[in-house]
Amino acid sequence: MENRSQPLSSGLRESATFNRHVIHEIQRAAQTGIYDIRGWGAKRSLPHFDDLVFLGASMSRYPLEGYREKCETGVILGNRFASKPLHLDIPVTIAGMSFGSLSGSAKEALGRGASEVGTSTTTGDGGMTDEERAHSKMLVYQYLPSRYGMNPHDLRRADAIEIVLGQGAKPGGGGMLLGQKISDRVAGMRTLPAGIDQRSACRHPDWTGPDDLEIKIQELREITDWEKPIYIKVGASRTFYDVTLAVKSGADVVVLDGMQGGTGATQDVFIEHVGIPTLPALRQAVEALSELGMHRKVQLIVSGGIRNGADVAKALAMGADAVSIGTAALIALGCNSPQYDAEYQKLGSAAGFYDDYQDGKDPAGITTQDPELAARLDPVEGGHRLANYLRVLTMEAQTIARACGKSHVHNLEPEDLAALTIESAAMAGVPIAGTDWIPGKRGGF
Repeated sequence: MENRSQPLSSGLRESATFNRHVIHEIQRAAQTGIYDIRGWGAKRSLPHFDDLVFLGASMSRYPLEGYREKCETGVILGNRFASKPLHLDIPVTIAGMSFGSLSGSAKEALGRGASEVGTSTTTGDGGMTDEERAHSKMLVYQYLPSRYGMNPHDLRRADAIEIVLGQGAKPGGGGMLLGQKISDRVAGMRTLPAGIDQRSACRHPDWTGPDDLEIKIQELREITDWEKPIYIKVGASRTFYDVTLAVKSGADVVVLDGMQGGTGATQDVFIEHVGIPTLPALRQAVEALSELGMHRKVQLIVSGGIRNGADVAKALAMGADAVSIGTAALIALGCNSPQYDAEYQKLGSAAGFYDDYQDGKDPAGITTQDPELAARLDPVEGGHRLANYLRVLTMEAQTIARACGKSHVHNLEPEDLAALTIESAAMAGVPIAGTDWIPGKRGGF
């Protein structure tokens, strides 16, 4: 006799609009009455660097021999006004991630790894730790709306200052650090009560536009004797205008964070539905700099979904001077390692899926303030793993540049690229492969 208590599988069809994930989220929201908070960045499928390919040299172009001909990778950041710009050996930097969001050992490991290969790391919100400063040859100090830990002494100890106006995972939104990660030390650095949720402001308290920003930049230059490069970081949204105003305000460097950029904690709805992908944002930023006659004079650092040397090379070919990595750096340190899969399972996640950075229970000891968990990360070993990863990124970018006949990775250009989809062609401003058609532009066919 047929069992009619179970639906017939032959007739099942999942709704594209109300799929299982959507139904689960509605049920979760109805049960808890709060929105979902997580770390990481956008997880939806977006046009990205994978949708672009390089046109390697063959007959019409002459490739470089990798074993005999050099391909340089150095970059100077902040030589517009600063008397002491940063000289990096590689065009890959470490993005701002705070002590608080990350453990002290993780911050030390990031500094060690970056220093080993001659690049910079960044403080993030919450101030500068002595360990981070001691192990970072080049340290960028983030100046955020919260002003947590901000003081003239640390501004002068930094090698550059990054004024944060926005973040790719949450442009228009402030930071978030839940109480379980606010240890006594974190609370002391931020002048906060320990164990209480912290939500940072979404805008700076002492200015409301580019004129005020220009005044603030002047103040920071005076505090640091005009030595330190001043970066301005924006989340990808109205990128053309934001970059234009940043340059007009006097920035030495613009940092652009696309929608695929990660975060320690924010609303899931923010991560997935606010901002634009890295590809179109990068193109708009370069257009803004070019229109002002400032491309390569004001350096552009792009972040948001950089994973391998191909991504680095494509970003540089589109006009960036350097890239910045955050999520990938944490993975290099050991985040989401299969070594801890059993413990991820106990937390209701799995290695490769873990994104609950806000909970402070990271088995790898990276996104936590629990002393026992943090002790699992050896900063020396972690720094070496990060350095290895940065070397691979650089070698991969060099390999591609040589294949395109370039003696410096900065000699890569949009003409070296082709797009595989209409969306990526339109967003990146490069033609569909095998054609001269750039959707949205006149000409072509």
